[in-house]
Amino acid sequence: MLQPFILSVGAVVSATGGETAHPPELPNFIHLLHLAYPHDQVPALVQFLYNYQNQFFAFLVILLIAFLFNMATRKASLIPSRLQAFAEMVVEGLLGLVCGMLGEKEGRRYFPFLGSLFIFIICMNWFGLIPLMKAPTSSIFTTASLAVCVFLYVQYTAITRLGPAKFFYHLMGEPKDVIGWAMVPLFLPLHILEEFIRPLSLACRLFGNVFGEDILLGVGMVLGIGLTMALGQLAHFPLDQYIGIPLHFPFIFLAILTSTIQALVFTLLATVYISMVLPHEDHAEH
Repeated sequence: MLQPFILSVGAVVSATGGETAHPPELPNFIHLLHLAYPHDQVPALVQFLYNYQNQFFAFLVILLIAFLFNMATRKASLIPSRLQAFAEMVVEGLLGLVCGMLGEKEGRRYFPFLGSLFIFIICMNWFGLIPLMKAPTSSIFTTASLAVCVFLYVQYTAITRLGPAKFFYHLMGEPKDVIGWAMVPLFLPLHILEEFIRPLSLACRLFGNVFGEDILLGVGMVLGIGLTMALGQLAHFPLDQYIGIPLHFPFIFLAILTSTIQALVFTLLATVYISMVLPHEDHAEH
């Protein structure tokens, strides 16, 4: 009974096709649905969902966030419900964090983007901990898309707040003397390269941590299944058809913690990148 499940997490080589095992991750319902059909008889819809499962689960997360915040604010009152109180606590906490780094005026200006970024990332990270779901951030394409959004937003902020000429002067290292201007040929390409390295580091850091969490949980589940099957063979009873040892369960709490930290780190770094391109005369007081 558990043989298709074992195959779906990539713990063994496929018995029918001889396919190479991939890193063991917790399977999602799209993967299991795709596995239920023979290789040459998979329906077009199932194959489409299988090919674009990261986008599909990201869209589910968006719908879930929109639904929860709509429910929290639809009947807002001075005596808030539990859901409204929770939503207000999250928003106020994030607003205080952003304003603490950018100042009250600039923090409120950029909070809609940064707050939405944090909530979206943390929900995607946690979504993979729900049985038969998947964390879209375990794909480098998802994290790279988020990093590109941050990159474009930072460049837009720099050009609109500083102006093209002052932004280019900023990339040159803001030289003020002969030595500074002499170092421009060195600083300019380094600063331009730095602008592209930042989103790359954001994408790789988030992807590596979330993907590592999924592999850790998958390995724990595979080991639990293997241990259950071994005990069943010793007892001459097919235990794996009825129970499984959840060796991966303790790591779920670790995954919750690290997923939260990574969402926070991604958002804080995006905030720092924005603060670096704000006009110094407006930002110095903060």
